[in-house]
Amino acid sequence: MFRFIVRRLLQMVVAFFGTTLIVYALMFAGQGDPIQALAGERPVTAAQRAYLTEKYHLDATGVGGFFYRYFDYLKNLVRGDLGESLTGRSIGEILANAWPVTIKLALIAIAVAVIFGVTAGVLAGIRRGSIFDNSTLLLTLLVLGIPTIVLAPLAQYLLGVKWQLFPATSGADPSFYALLLPGIVLGSLSLATALRLTRTSVAENLRADYVRTARSKGLPRRRVVSVHVLRNSLIPVITFLGVELGNLMSGAIITEGVFNIPGVGFNLFRAIRTEDGPLVVGIVSVLVVVYLVSNLVVDILYAVLDPRIRYE
Repeated sequence: MFRFIVRRLLQMVVAFFGTTLIVYALMFAGQGDPIQALAGERPVTAAQRAYLTEKYHLDATGVGGFFYRYFDYLKNLVRGDLGESLTGRSIGEILANAWPVTIKLALIAIAVAVIFGVTAGVLAGIRRGSIFDNSTLLLTLLVLGIPTIVLAPLAQYLLGVKWQLFPATSGADPSFYALLLPGIVLGSLSLATALRLTRTSVAENLRADYVRTARSKGLPRRRVVSVHVLRNSLIPVITFLGVELGNLMSGAIITEGVFNIPGVGFNLFRAIRTEDGPLVVGIVSVLVVVYLVSNLVVDILYAVLDPRIRYE
């Protein structure tokens, strides 16, 4: 297990450098005028041009200059300095204010997926072919067919504006209740996928040889399902939910934008729209770390759920 963790950590380092290099290149390398790319569509004065040239080492040109600036960014990043956005604000300060909101939103979404998706998936798998099973499959297929960019404004209009069951927007300091509707919207796709995955896994394990052996020994059905079937069935579900948690924290751009939630996704969308290159690269770098760490935690949990799994 120790060798596996070390190997995964080395893979994470390579993936991090590769991802940040691609994002940095997409934001800065392909621009004819890097200073204008940093400033976006706003006019640049001579004083601003001189300041940006010195700050971002733009006097170094060519491929060598690009890698010099990239490694200078990595050097600051390792020290915990994410730099400043084009507005002059510290990127670390922006993320510090945005992360608590996005984490709350992602936890609500993943809780919805676990409580409703996994529970309904277990029941559907046990009662395969029943009315409940067919109904849940139909509903999840409907949810999976509606993209978030359609589902979010639709839920906002029906539940927030027309029926006024939830706040239509969350505001600067959203409460738990204000984040509940966007959390449900954000977690709806995860809920549908978790339900179908759990249902399939439970149904397959119920037909496994070890389940027939346990039943032949006289074990009650409740014990067979709760002790044997669920333990093995939850392995792919845990994998999905662990990776999905990282996706939810990084992929809440549409939901946070529709409901006006000042989270990480909202700030990333605003940075892309205003062509704030340093802010985009800084946010994406942090999101890559979150995604890689969540994948590592999921892989380690494999051995906790199933001792038969061994890594070479």
